[in-house]
Amino acid sequence: MIARMSDTDGTSDTTTVRDEREPGPEADGESRPTLRERRIAAWRGAPRVLARLGFVAPLRERLALLEAAGSVYDLDEMSDIYGNGVVEALEKRVAGLLGTEAAAFFPTGTMAQQVALRCWAGRTGSPAVALHPLSHPEVHERNAFSQVSGLRPVHVSSEPRLPTAEEVRDFEEPFGALMLELPLRDAGFALPTWEELTEVVDAARERDAVVHFDGARLWECTEHFGRPLEEIAGLADSVYVSFYKSLGAFGGAALAGPATLVEEAKAWRHRYGGNLFQQFPTALSALIGLDRELPRLPEYVRHARVVAAALREGLEAGGLPWFRVHPEVPHTHDFQVWLPYDADVVVETVIRAAEETGTVLFANHWDSKGPGLSFTEVYVRAAGLEWTADDVRAAAEEFARRLVRD
Repeated sequence: MIARMSDTDGTSDTTTVRDEREPGPEADGESRPTLRERRIAAWRGAPRVLARLGFVAPLRERLALLEAAGSVYDLDEMSDIYGNGVVEALEKRVAGLLGTEAAAFFPTGTMAQQVALRCWAGRTGSPAVALHPLSHPEVHERNAFSQVSGLRPVHVSSEPRLPTAEEVRDFEEPFGALMLELPLRDAGFALPTWEELTEVVDAARERDAVVHFDGARLWECTEHFGRPLEEIAGLADSVYVSFYKSLGAFGGAALAGPATLVEEAKAWRHRYGGNLFQQFPTALSALIGLDRELPRLPEYVRHARVVAAALREGLEAGGLPWFRVHPEVPHTHDFQVWLPYDADVVVETVIRAAEETGTVLFANHWDSKGPGLSFTEVYVRAAGLEWTADDVRAAAEEFARRLVRD
């Protein structure tokens, strides 16, 4: 059965994956727990994991995040109403971090990007948006660009990487905006080099196109590029950032750019139903994430490279006939692992290993990519910093031996 999973599983909001439901009723007539439910339960119960993501924690633990709210905002201030107060404070904080004139809070990134590119289409006179076919709007948003916003996506490249300057410069039809997802999640959280990125932006400018960054995970990119956030964001005409993908907030996003664009975007935010009455829990959680997690992201990226190298060594020592860690040197603190097994086979091994050893290397769901081939995403966060390379290598070897044996 095919189902749509939400970001509560660490996946994108409409990623197509297995339902993972086991066949057969229990004695009492109830269906057995899904593989997903068992996997998440094993993840939550394991003493050793590479990442403890808040959105799969019990609600009581999730609410505890707001215990730090007094450290990021004056709780004696009046609550927000339709985007003032703490929401405005968050917007100013984001604009300052990204070096833009202004920023607008949005309940979702999907809405933020549709609004941004709709506004740019009005300015450029072109509804065509050049983007990668693996980018979020094309894979995870049910054709929202065309169905809701009247935009026309055109694909600059089909390679599993960001487009090159040559591909942008030589593209055969005009476009008003170039959207670059940094990092390109469905290509393995891939990033270009700084030189490649600047060349792509220059190529778009040569075509009189504006550049918009889908920066849902832009916070993670400073280590790879070796540049501060404001310099990275400064390449683009507008930038979207997420508050929950890297920062652990309850949700929310921001669109940053010129003040005139942001003001127009706020009008469209209202029209799209995104000007909510009160959003203080999400805004406070985002401010907490900016204080707590943002400074640690470079450390997570550096350690993800240690984890990826040790994983390769352990999987090889465990006797797997073939595997892939992609990218070999992660560009962010997330990366992919591919194995020559069906997803349900791997998940069963993941669950048993977690239950028997208390260690979880592969906490996220596995996507099947045809018979005998599947992949997952590996996230490295604060919990992963406790693992040495030897720890990862030993756990990977033990996991691989289980998989080969089973």
